[in-house]
Amino acid sequence: MTTPRNSTLKSLAKFDLLSEPGNEREAMNRVAGAVEPLGLSKKSLDRLGTAVAEATMNAMEHGNAYRPELPVMVEVLASETEVAVRITDEGEGPPEFSSEAPDIEAKLGGGQTPRGWGLFLIGNMVDELRVSGGEGHHTVELVLRRDGGE
Repeated sequence: MTTPRNSTLKSLAKFDLLSEPGNEREAMNRVAGAVEPLGLSKKSLDRLGTAVAEATMNAMEHGNAYRPELPVMVEVLASETEVAVRITDEGEGPPEFSSEAPDIEAKLGGGQTPRGWGLFLIGNMVDELRVSGGEGHHTVELVLRRDGGE
C-alpha cells in the first residue's frame, strides 16, 4: 500500500559509514538513537532496525562492493505521520525490484539462487519501500507510518 509522500519531513540525523562488514549494526543503533524521542513502539523499532541493517548491508555489499573508501550515507527523517530512513550508496540504480516472494522450494532445489531475500525482507518490515537512483548513486528509502497501525 502506498501512502502519500509527506512534504513536511524534517531531518533528525545524517551520517556516513565506511562500507565495511559490521557497520550495518552501527547504522541500526544510530537510527534507533535518532528516533528514540519519537516514542515508537518496540515492535516498530525492531522492524525499522531490521530493515535499516539489511538495507545498509545491501548498500555496502552490492552498491559499494565493500570498498571502505565509498561511504554509505544514511539520513533519518520524520514528520507527524511517518519516519523515513534514506540509505544511499555509490552504485548504479535502481535495480530491478520484485515484490514477489522468493520461492523457497526453488531456492532449495537449485532453481533459484539462495540469495535474493534482502529486499523482500525489507519490504515486509516497513510500510513502504522506495528505490531510486541514477548515475553514481542508489537510494533505498524505508518508510514507517507513525499512526500506531502495527
